[in-house]
Amino acid sequence: MSSGYHTSWKVPSEHREDPAYRAAGRRMDFAQAVYDRRSALGWSTTELARRAKLSEEDVEAIEESSVEPTLELIERLATALEAGARIAPRSSPEFRFEGYAA
Repeated sequence: MSSGYHTSWKVPSEHREDPAYRAAGRRMDFAQAVYDRRSALGWSTTELARRAKLSEEDVEAIEESSVEPTLELIERLATALEAGARIAPRSSPEFRFEGYAA
């Protein structure tokens, strides 16, 4: 029977400020934002790759948090996803794509 250990993960504050930890968090937020917007549009990874002029493998790598979100990539995906990109470092998630108002 479980005694309640490991019911939640606690990250020490000194690790939260580590540049590698923050970079991983940015990649994860970016990956989730791409996935969320693509899914909201009902598109496959193939469709997003076609619209963004990327390979399907590139889109999959982005959604697996393996790609650093450069400004050029953000702009390319925002255009393809018919959305604006919002980066808000004081909120969680820090990154999201927002569809244009109709």
